Amino acid sequence: MADSTPDNENPVPSLTPELAPIDKVNVADEIKNSFLDYSMSVIVSRALPDVRDGLKPSQRRILFAMHDLSLTPNRAHRKCAKICGDTSGNYHPHGEAVIYPTLVHMAQPWVMRNPLIDGQGNFGSVEGDPPAAMRYTEARMTHLGAILMEDMEKDTVDFVLNYDETLKEPTVFPSAFPNLLVNGCTGIAVGMATNIPPHNLGEIIDGVCAMIDNPRMEIEDLMQIVKGPDFPTGCTLYGLEPIRQYLETGRGSMKVRGKVEIETLPSGRERLLIHEIPFMVNRATLVQKISELVNTKVITDISDVRDESSKVTRVVVELKKDAIGQVVLNQLYKFTSLETSFSSNMLAIDHGRPRVMGLKDLMACYIEHRREVILRRTRFELSKALRRAEILEGYLIALTDLDHFIELIRASSSRDEAREAIMGLEFEKSVLDELGLQPRVAAFVEGRQAYRLTEDQANAILDLRLYQLTGLEREKLQKEYAEVILRIEDLEDILAREFRVLTIIKEELNAIREKHASPRKTAILPDEGEIAIEDLIPNDPVVITITHNGLIKRTNLNEYRSQKRGGKGVLGMESQKKSRSDKEDKDFIEHLFTASAHDYLMFFTNTGRVYSARVHETPDLGRTSKGRSIANMLELQPGEKIAELIRVESVLGENNENLTWKQPYDLLFATRKGQVKKTALEDFGNIRKGGIIAISVNEGDYLIEVKLTQDTDNVVLITRQGKSIRFAATDARRMGRKTAGVRGISLAEKDEVVSLEVVDNEASLLVVGERGIGKRTVFGEYRVQTRGGKGIITMKTSEKTGELVGALTLGDDDELMLMSSTGQMIRIKVNGIRLAGRNTQGVKLVNLSPKESVIAIAPVRNEEDGEEADGDNDDEIENENEIENETEIISSEEEGSTLEDESDDGASSDES
Repeated sequence: MADSTPDNENPVPSLTPELAPIDKVNVADEIKNSFLDYSMSVIVSRALPDVRDGLKPSQRRILFAMHDLSLTPNRAHRKCAKICGDTSGNYHPHGEAVIYPTLVHMAQPWVMRNPLIDGQGNFGSVEGDPPAAMRYTEARMTHLGAILMEDMEKDTVDFVLNYDETLKEPTVFPSAFPNLLVNGCTGIAVGMATNIPPHNLGEIIDGVCAMIDNPRMEIEDLMQIVKGPDFPTGCTLYGLEPIRQYLETGRGSMKVRGKVEIETLPSGRERLLIHEIPFMVNRATLVQKISELVNTKVITDISDVRDESSKVTRVVVELKKDAIGQVVLNQLYKFTSLETSFSSNMLAIDHGRPRVMGLKDLMACYIEHRREVILRRTRFELSKALRRAEILEGYLIALTDLDHFIELIRASSSRDEAREAIMGLEFEKSVLDELGLQPRVAAFVEGRQAYRLTEDQANAILDLRLYQLTGLEREKLQKEYAEVILRIEDLEDILAREFRVLTIIKEELNAIREKHASPRKTAILPDEGEIAIEDLIPNDPVVITITHNGLIKRTNLNEYRSQKRGGKGVLGMESQKKSRSDKEDKDFIEHLFTASAHDYLMFFTNTGRVYSARVHETPDLGRTSKGRSIANMLELQPGEKIAELIRVESVLGENNENLTWKQPYDLLFATRKGQVKKTALEDFGNIRKGGIIAISVNEGDYLIEVKLTQDTDNVVLITRQGKSIRFAATDARRMGRKTAGVRGISLAEKDEVVSLEVVDNEASLLVVGERGIGKRTVFGEYRVQTRGGKGIITMKTSEKTGELVGALTLGDDDELMLMSSTGQMIRIKVNGIRLAGRNTQGVKLVNLSPKESVIAIAPVRNEEDGEEADGDNDDEIENENEIENETEIISSEEEGSTLEDESDDGASSDES
């Protein structure tokens, strides 16, 4: 049949809808983009903790749901089914079955170092037993779990809408303690994983406080506070270097062993008692593995294995007769999980991005978070205090003219009309001043000093109750207003000063430490081959020497034999020769110091910098050796020379805690031009390898000596021309490291300071001239003067004595070491040098050749006498008498003129 439809009519519309244009995409690109979106969601929103509060989103939502239920530590437990149901229905829509294991994890004390949830019922066991169903168990928050959310209602953190936009949940908790470091975290994301070990709460808080005080502290100094992981199951960590590595970089693997005791029975047999097992090791699996090794005869010396554990771990391994316990224990370490490794990977979310961080970075992130929390809380409390002050100001203004306010209210037909009438009132500034009010919110009338009440104040006045009009209530209002004003000023001060914010962080952390910190459970021991070097070095007395050309060495003190005064000495160092043409340039010893091998040395340079090293780190060389360059030990700057060495004895606190100085000393500095400065020794607790500034030295001056002093000490400055001045150490007030100090002595032309000594009334001051002549004088002959004067004579110098080389405070039982320009060293007893007057020359201490001179002296204290070598005693006595006859008798006229020069000139002691 032919089609009868006309060509010009519209065709019948098709029943198939028109398809939209299709965009072609590469399947590989689409899968890649979708997988990246999925992986980022898993990383940020599921598997990794936030660096600020240390919680994953699921853990945070469970705790927040418990907060909604008011499950604080002082409330009764609630069924876990209720907690999981509220968490799932309100914040985490993934079903109670996946929420409950997370809740159980936060309540298990063998998993969490400080649990956040207090569980009641069967929450599993360290043997791997599963917990009871959620309908049987109950829970509430622990004190630390509740502390994480403290001040959350004070606008300290941001809130976002939940999954169905019906409620709000926090993006992070205020976290009043560093939960991430204290409890650690384990999580597997897509392409990355985190494994942060738990730490001791007290150590972490101390470390955070130390970081606040010194943000640039080195990881070695921080390790003196934070020893390493502190696992809830105890056990023992072996190896100090892996701990340092993971604390510095965030990654590292540590060896962990259980705690085992080898017990000997009355029958003579031995048995092993396992008291602690490594972290995250299943105790039942461990016992089963030991039994398998016995059955398969891998370990043949075990007769029985029993698990006698109750609330504490006790696994008994009985050994066969004649079996050696330590051998079997080593086999267990090798074949079972009694020894395992913990691989740390401290990965956390920082500002929305995953990042591997060391201990310092994690602490810095936490400090910044708490700083923001304190600032936001302070702003919230300030706003609240300002609102309360506004209301109190309205009350106090109304009570000054109450009859007028009552008349206005009675005359008004409605509350709105009364409010408008009250807001229309004006009050002169003088009226407010009489009341002691300083309105911060009241409206200022333009053009004159008058104020109007705000709408909030008007509403508060209308809401006043009749009993609040009594005199007693007025006094209460005035007292409250004064307290609120003080509170406002304090809050504004916190916002204005960073120091206050950091102080509050430390105070709140220390309060938590005091209440909730517990002793360390995990012991840390050096691994085999990693024993501390001090344990292998005897703490023997040694002599430290530094030459003019910067060669340093240490030599056992016994290599120097004791001699009589006036002897020739022994060769202490071969003079170094640098021969070009026929000239000789001999090196000589400039500094000599006695110490013990385990002491610390502080190296002060002529430019005012200080470096630190252990005594045993110096090269151990023979008596005649030249030494090695000090540049190999210290990172000296160009032109620096060692001016002084200070031996600092140190002790370890309880449980090998922080290294501390034995006494709270000060360091007193003296420069060539007579400047002195006092700085507390504790200011030098963190000396970097490259040194730090100890004193600012003026141009043309240099540091010559440094002494340890206390406030009860007197000190004496001695100059090259034989002058001295004694003054109290308290005359020089404490200053910071980067200061130049004040004037110690006024010097004559071409004179300079050669020594600084601390007064000891049971000892004497020994001074030595270049020609080997010296003397001892009791300190009683040196009167106390004002710092900054010209001083008095300490030794009558002449051509026979030469100028002074130095001075020392020595007792009768001490010994003296002298060094000559040719490298000769002589050790003599101080009691062989008789006491002499202050204004004398002294006696001969050492025989010198015409071209030889004394260049340095140093004390040798309380050491046993060595071998004695006979000196030329007849010549010694003859020469001594000759010197005494020539120098100790001074005419009265000469003495009078000398004493006139000795008068204190009252020089100003202004700081330089």
